[in-house]
Amino acid sequence: MTSALDDLAWLGGPIDARPLFAPEHGALVSLLRGLSAADWTAEAVPGWTVRDLASHVLADCYGRLRSRDGHRGGPEFAPGETLEAFIHRVNDEWVAAFARVSPAALTDTLDLIGGQTAAYFAAADPDAPALGVSWAGADPAPMWLDTAREFTEMWTHRQQIRRAVGLGTDTNPRFLSVVLDAFMRALPHTMRAVDAPQGTQVRVGVDGPAGGVWNVTATGGRWSLAEPAAEPAASVGLDAETAWRLCTRGLEPDAALARARVEGDADLAAAACRIVSIVY
Repeated sequence: MTSALDDLAWLGGPIDARPLFAPEHGALVSLLRGLSAADWTAEAVPGWTVRDLASHVLADCYGRLRSRDGHRGGPEFAPGETLEAFIHRVNDEWVAAFARVSPAALTDTLDLIGGQTAAYFAAADPDAPALGVSWAGADPAPMWLDTAREFTEMWTHRQQIRRAVGLGTDTNPRFLSVVLDAFMRALPHTMRAVDAPQGTQVRVGVDGPAGGVWNVTATGGRWSLAEPAAEPAASVGLDAETAWRLCTRGLEPDAALARARVEGDADLAAAACRIVSIVY
């Protein structure tokens, strides 16, 4: 008997982010404990302060522990509501509810609940069916991809807080290499509407110790990361900062293209730079 997970080779090889949740969680809590009162009110993302974003991370952790505990209560989709609209609505409701909680109490709660969430992911079966990853076009997704997606969210939110309080990106390649690898699993879905002859390949390279090379190939019916490397019809070279901010829409595609090294077919390169690795 086959399952929906049997035909996902086009996503590329598995990523194991499980050992990284505990140190990532520790880095976030340490960052939050070092913030000043003014830091908590700095804008981290449009419309949300550092405090709001920390509340959102806590909400994500509680959401994962719902799965651990088999809990079914909570908000439901409104009639006609899309996944993106539902997620944004629920996120805003959570942030508004936690506005009454002090930063110190919020950090203490996140320390506890985030630690439990890290333990949940550390024990996950990477081959089990899991939540869909919409930006990768996989529903259901294998747990390894769902876990990698969740790790990228936690890492990204920590970077957004760092940037809000005047710190740069944490470029530790132990974390960033996994983040970039996970983000690039969006390439086949990104290219899904691009019509190209079978065998056409687009190469995306990211510089530095956390970087790598990803080749996405037209295979007839879909694009795939599973095909062997060939002579690309287009290649895009990015620095790591540009790559992660593009994937999370901290940079728009045109701005990323202006920073990129592009060779070959400009239209294919531009299509690859429309990559989005978050619910957007």
